[in-house]
Amino acid sequence: MTKPLGTKPLKIAQRGDVPPFIVMDVMRAAAERKAAGKDVLHMEVGQPGEGVPAGVRERLKGVLDSDALGYTVALGLPELRARIAADYQRTDGIEVDPARVVATTGSSGAFILAFIACFEAGARVGIAQPGYPAYPSILRALGIEPVRLPVGPETRYQPTVEVLERSGEKLDGLIVASPSNPTGTVMPPEDLEHLCRYCEANGIRLISDEIYHGITFGGQRAVTAARYSDDAVVINSFSKYFCMTGWRLGWMVVPEAMIRPLECLTQNLFISPPTLSQHAGTFVFDHVDELEARVAMYARNRAMLLEDLPKAGFTTFAPADGAFYLYCDVSGLTNDSLEFCRRMLAETGVAATPGVDFDPDQGNRFVRFSFCQTEDMMARAASSLREWSLCDWRR
Repeated sequence: MTKPLGTKPLKIAQRGDVPPFIVMDVMRAAAERKAAGKDVLHMEVGQPGEGVPAGVRERLKGVLDSDALGYTVALGLPELRARIAADYQRTDGIEVDPARVVATTGSSGAFILAFIACFEAGARVGIAQPGYPAYPSILRALGIEPVRLPVGPETRYQPTVEVLERSGEKLDGLIVASPSNPTGTVMPPEDLEHLCRYCEANGIRLISDEIYHGITFGGQRAVTAARYSDDAVVINSFSKYFCMTGWRLGWMVVPEAMIRPLECLTQNLFISPPTLSQHAGTFVFDHVDELEARVAMYARNRAMLLEDLPKAGFTTFAPADGAFYLYCDVSGLTNDSLEFCRRMLAETGVAATPGVDFDPDQGNRFVRFSFCQTEDMMARAASSLREWSLCDWRR
């Protein structure tokens, strides 16, 4: 429709002016390649290759037949919150009051709720770099200032107390992720406890992203910040360990004083998390043995890739303690990880994520490989990359 002459253009808010989530762009390019009839080997996205256990789907048939699936209470089904709280006894040996558990629309919904509830506009929140790209984007969209804290192998890519003190930054909050995305590193329990104590002493609200808990390797153990602090906000999700990415269900463990504000925010922003997903989340705790078998598969994928990728020229990785990522320094191969990944997909069918998604300063020399797909797909990807290196990709 043609606008009348002299019409003033309508404004688009700067809050929406955030960088793209590049891994989603890679997924789109991979889908286009697939639609063109070409093979795609997925190592770009942190999405388990297998979905929710079949036993959960079977039980949901009964729910569909008997439940109208209307809204639930804002904080989530009581039975779901009770199962989540009980699982902390199994995984961490601690008691969590179900009243402090808040079900959310994915961990993404949890981040939005937590950031609004914890920080005023203009607050300064520390984030590790490299780190999950949605943190700074959500913070900026909410008028909160992300403060990047460069980290490297000397601290296992984690923001320790020493990193905070050395930075000299005045922070209102800090986000930690262990196991982390993109590096997969795990913060040692003693470091996490030290960080919790430091944040409490300095008035810094700690937000602990624990969505990869349950997926660790080589004797590493990821512990919850809830073990050390009642003031920390713990965020988790059913997407990774529980293999429920598309169900969009997560949770928080929050300080008691934050329960009512979060309830009111949820009522207004989301009403409640998806009802069918909440039932699925309640049931999935009965299938831990099957989920542990999948973690064992990730471990086999990890071992195979750490042996085979060096044969393709990928030799330097962050410590792959947990999650399902290998964060690889490719500076010996390229100084442009975005173009490198574009060519890798076009010439081998292997989709991977350029490091610039996680680190705008140094990410041009890093690539993240995800290894949560099937063993067959991971083996074929490694083989394709070895053949690519033999053909000399630099041509």
